[in-house]
Amino acid sequence: MIFRNPLKWLFYLCLGIVLLLVGYKVYLNLFLKDFDGIHTEQVERIQRTVGEDRPFSFAVVGNINNSVGIFEDRIIPELNRSGIDFLVSAGNAVSGGGEDKYRALYGSLSHLTIPYLLTFGAHEYEEFGSFRFYDHFGPHFYSLQAGNSRLIFLDSTGKTSWQWQIRWLNDLLSRDTSAARILFIGHPPVEPEADAPFDQQDDYLAPDAFRDALLQAIEQHSIDLVFSANLSLYSDRQVGDTRFITTGGAGGLILNNDTSFYHFVRVGVSPSGEISHSLQRLEVGQHPIFKRLESLWFFIYSLLYTGYVNFILIVTVFLAIAIKLYIAIFVGKDYYPDYDLDPTPWRERPLRVAMFTNNYLPFIGGVPLSIERLRRGLEHLGDRLLVVAPSYKGQPDTEEQVLRVPSLLAMGQKREFRLANIFLARIRKRVRAFKPDIIHLHHPFWLGSLGLFMARRLRVPAVYTYHTRLEHYAHFVPLPGMLFRNLISHALIKHFANKCDGVIVPTYSTEEYLRMIGVKAPVFVQPTGIEYQRFQQVNPDDIDQLRQSLDLKDEKVLVSVSRLSNEKNIDFMIEAIDSLRQQTDVPFRFLMIGDGHQRDRLQAKIRDLGLEQHATLVGPVPPEDMATWYRLGDAFLFASKSETQGMVILEAMAAGLPVVAVRSSGIEDVVRDGLNGFKTPERQDQWCAQVKRLLEDDELRQEMSERALAFASDFSVEQFARDVHDIYATTLALTEKKRRRSSVTSGGA
Repeated sequence: MIFRNPLKWLFYLCLGIVLLLVGYKVYLNLFLKDFDGIHTEQVERIQRTVGEDRPFSFAVVGNINNSVGIFEDRIIPELNRSGIDFLVSAGNAVSGGGEDKYRALYGSLSHLTIPYLLTFGAHEYEEFGSFRFYDHFGPHFYSLQAGNSRLIFLDSTGKTSWQWQIRWLNDLLSRDTSAARILFIGHPPVEPEADAPFDQQDDYLAPDAFRDALLQAIEQHSIDLVFSANLSLYSDRQVGDTRFITTGGAGGLILNNDTSFYHFVRVGVSPSGEISHSLQRLEVGQHPIFKRLESLWFFIYSLLYTGYVNFILIVTVFLAIAIKLYIAIFVGKDYYPDYDLDPTPWRERPLRVAMFTNNYLPFIGGVPLSIERLRRGLEHLGDRLLVVAPSYKGQPDTEEQVLRVPSLLAMGQKREFRLANIFLARIRKRVRAFKPDIIHLHHPFWLGSLGLFMARRLRVPAVYTYHTRLEHYAHFVPLPGMLFRNLISHALIKHFANKCDGVIVPTYSTEEYLRMIGVKAPVFVQPTGIEYQRFQQVNPDDIDQLRQSLDLKDEKVLVSVSRLSNEKNIDFMIEAIDSLRQQTDVPFRFLMIGDGHQRDRLQAKIRDLGLEQHATLVGPVPPEDMATWYRLGDAFLFASKSETQGMVILEAMAAGLPVVAVRSSGIEDVVRDGLNGFKTPERQDQWCAQVKRLLEDDELRQEMSERALAFASDFSVEQFARDVHDIYATTLALTEKKRRRSSVTSGGA
């Protein structure tokens, strides 16, 4: 299985390594033992070790930059066996001031058996590192007495006022009686005689006033030796009676040439204060061909904390990028459908189809009605169906073709949205026993996710119907509305659809949306079917009787069908009806059919506007009676923007009703503006104007009614079922072709 797509598995392996290393960084920052005031104990160790009446020695390193390959693996072992008394960093012991860098440096220094002191340099200062240096080690500038010598550490980063440091230095040395004076400062106060590689102006001590004042103090107080780092070389320069040594070869960027090489400096101080120093060069990269390559290797090796971890991290990230680029450039892609398919074997035989849906009858809504019609249509063709759906009160006692699942949670004012208990083992047992040829999913989460899982376990294709624009249901989700609407909803649809073997959409505008968000799976445009013949068989006496029960006289009837919920934009229509009654003398009644958690609020709004004679919330109507209610109307009104296909609009057209609707993705391909209805922006003045035209122009309304009826005749349930059966057959043929190709590839490997 792994060798069928090795690049994919290699990519996820790289991603896993990155996550592990990032987790390791988090561990270093949050869980590693804390440390503070390290210099205090280091100074005490030095003063216990170094006496005034005996010589002592120490090593100076610069630009450690957390190099495991050089500093930890080469320099530290040599220092531990060299017999020197302590170590001093002249600056840039870390590659940055981040917490992980300081913790990693502390880990490296723990391998030393001798005390150590750090100079506050440029890299220690980066990324708010000054606070960490102060907490973990100590002040940014300080001094100490080591035997008969005075060691002085200054801050050259600008964190501490240079005027204050110069005054402190003059006061300190004016009273000092040490035999030898050695100063450490991160930025070099004098330029080296050789050209430093890659140096910049800000690599040297600044501002000029600081440098001039420091050089004056060095001369005035007879400082013997000045150490600095921050340049990738070794430089030894005499200025007056003072030697200025720049040492930058304990790690970091090294060119491995005569100027820039790996090294440290050994300093010896006699009881009389005589100072000697010697360069200790490390021979690294002796092979002439690989000399410069190794310098680049060790530079990368020392980029971040504990170099080997970061080297793996860097290589892994770039390897993952390389794999993605390889796939993007060299792996062939065919953006057209596979026309070399023969779905005939599946088209000509009955199929076993398992459907998973988060809502179903007796819950009234577009999705349950669509599923029920498809089920009946497919069964009429000879297919076997199993619908996995939540349980409801009032559901039929016997449903051989439906597996009802108890709910864990019911949401909504009337508990209309249910989270079924997908963890029940009997669901999986029943679906396995059913032995489906294909699984049809109607929602991209919960029961839909369970259906996709079952499809993968049973090795059968999964088809998903994109029914609903999830971004318009943000008010039902316990997340920030904008986050769900603008990001999560689209990512959820994309992720789920791309896991399926095929996606059914009702309109071309919906297909365009899926492609725009990145859906790559095969997409089939298939409008939902309607029971067209039922709307032609309504008894006129039933219409008259319904008209009398509603106390309708000579009013024109405007009908709308929708769940009473925020995303259906009912407020827009009620406010527009309030405006319309003031613009026309034609008597009319607006009938809003449907139920939902907003019913009480909408009823109060109608009452507050004084619309009781013009607008009625009818409530729920049984599906078998809907044809009569549609035929009662003269026009159909709609304002929802959350539809993928306005199925109720097609039903209204099947009853001969012209439509006035707000433009949206579910409307665009159904309502033909000026032919079977009108589409307007979400502006009440324009919407009202078109409704007013249909109310007042009987001839126009009749023409549009005839064209709406003709348009709806192409969307019968029977044709809908035949088309979906063909989609199943095509998907099964495509899946079988992929399976054969995979078997050949696996066998060849």
